[in-house]
Amino acid sequence: MRSFLLQCCFLAAVLILSPSMSRSQPQDGRTRPAAPAFAVSRDDADWPIPAKNTAGTRYSELSEINTQNVKQLQVSFTFSTGVNKGHEGPPLVVGGLMFIVSPYPNIVYALDLTRPGAPLKWQYNPEPDASAQGVACCDVVNRGPTYSDGRLFFTTLDAHVVALDAGTGREIWNVKLGEINRGETMTMAPLVVKDKVIAGISGGEYGVRGWIQALDAADGKTVWKAYSTGPDRDVKIGSDFKPFYEEDRGKDLGVSTWPPNAWEIGGGTVWGFASYDPDLDLIFYGTANPGPWNPNQRPGDNKWTNTVFARDPDTGEARWAYQWNPHDLHDWDGINENILVDVEWRGKPRKALVHPDRNGLVYLLDRTTGEVLSASFYHPVNTHGGVDLKTGRIRINEEKYPHDGKVIRNVCPTAPGAKDWSPSSFSHQTGLLYIPHNNLCMDWESTEANYIAGTPYVGAEVRMYAGPGGHRGELSAWDILAGKEVWTIKERFPVWGGTMTTAGGLVFYGNMEGWFKAVDAKTGAVLWQFKTSSGIIGQPTTYRGPDGKQYVAVLSGVGGWAGSIVSGDLDPRDSTAALGFVNAMADLKEATTKGGSLYVFALP
Repeated sequence: MRSFLLQCCFLAAVLILSPSMSRSQPQDGRTRPAAPAFAVSRDDADWPIPAKNTAGTRYSELSEINTQNVKQLQVSFTFSTGVNKGHEGPPLVVGGLMFIVSPYPNIVYALDLTRPGAPLKWQYNPEPDASAQGVACCDVVNRGPTYSDGRLFFTTLDAHVVALDAGTGREIWNVKLGEINRGETMTMAPLVVKDKVIAGISGGEYGVRGWIQALDAADGKTVWKAYSTGPDRDVKIGSDFKPFYEEDRGKDLGVSTWPPNAWEIGGGTVWGFASYDPDLDLIFYGTANPGPWNPNQRPGDNKWTNTVFARDPDTGEARWAYQWNPHDLHDWDGINENILVDVEWRGKPRKALVHPDRNGLVYLLDRTTGEVLSASFYHPVNTHGGVDLKTGRIRINEEKYPHDGKVIRNVCPTAPGAKDWSPSSFSHQTGLLYIPHNNLCMDWESTEANYIAGTPYVGAEVRMYAGPGGHRGELSAWDILAGKEVWTIKERFPVWGGTMTTAGGLVFYGNMEGWFKAVDAKTGAVLWQFKTSSGIIGQPTTYRGPDGKQYVAVLSGVGGWAGSIVSGDLDPRDSTAALGFVNAMADLKEATTKGGSLYVFALP
């Protein structure tokens, strides 16, 4: 509790001091963090993958729209997807075409930006199995396609990966990787690395055994597959695996850290964003929560759930791994984005990885070894006391341990964490990280879960509610090296969409009430906002159009886990609906409505 109170006091102080703390250069002589060279583009006209680049920075060098003129932004054109579910994906732009993938039924639209009003050029409907909707954990979302070498790659809710000709929409290949009757679905945005398409599976709340695969980009055939749990041969852990911490160096830990055979239905799904460092030739991605949520049914560290892996993209062999939350107590999936930056740490250059986790900590890791350089609280937390940097292990507060048959109250943060999937962005200009996050706590009661394939495997009854201060979301600017908040914006509801930052000194994001905002990247001042037709949980992007002008685009369409009360027509009186999220979101129905529209903005 003392740790929790200290964090609250610290955050309150930061809020008071934030205007004077805002800066373009560090004031203490430190070197500002920088994006690695491979994240910097000479021509920033396009936005080809959800994270903009393989470093995951979500930063654009375009600066026509800036802090001085952003107040003049106006709608350039709109487009309806015809689907009224949660729109978590980004609009991609390559060579005069814009690409959108809708939530289920995962319709792909290509808009022709070379023509007035950006009319539809082609449309592709994969016709996924309708029964996939019944085993989707948290709305029927899709987190976007990715473009590479003239082709568009995306996943469908019924666990297919599809490759299309980007110019015509012609199907090149379509492969099925999962089984709905086991609870397997796909929501992940794939990543193309060299000649391979990287994609993972969803379904941790159904006892799915998580995995990630690399497919041949030419024909969709599986090149390698790595499980998150099980023996080393399945996890693709071999002689080249050299984790930094001693406790991660044992043999077959993906079996021995579980009760007998529990790893076979142990979760660790892969549905977040993957990053890639071409200099190290490593991909980085996170694995999700163990199953079931009830930790008393799975004593042990439950490796390799809640873990970040570094893998060779050609062979899939693991080089190192680090477990954010061993023996996960509160559904703190480790799938959040891993942003690659270069820093000077204690006088030495480091290739780093930045990860804002659900547990309320922003981690700075050495991405060559997996060593934790720092782990700083970005949100009030009372469930743990931070990380022991000698062992890399989190210090659990036993008072908040979820024992069976007992309601544990005021657990902070809640199951979706201080921050869920919603991706942060990093500015090359300010050296700051911009984190969209939640301000939620919960009451938790562990219950016995029984595994039946294709049915929920959770074992917890949860009720969420607003955290300290009464608001439910924030957008925060974070100093990576100092481990401190620079400024924050409080939001009525969780900030469930992504952020995007530009060389124009701006950060763009949307809120669940439907406001799309541009704020000053240095100070957090809101410089412009526009009310869209539905709550925003998507990922904003920007591009230079064929006419040479800069545009900003975002999908509006409330949903996802946080917005399922609206997209799923859930009863606000059922406090346990949506795994307890409805209890915190009963008034969202008064603030927004269903939707599914693209909005594109430009200067007059």
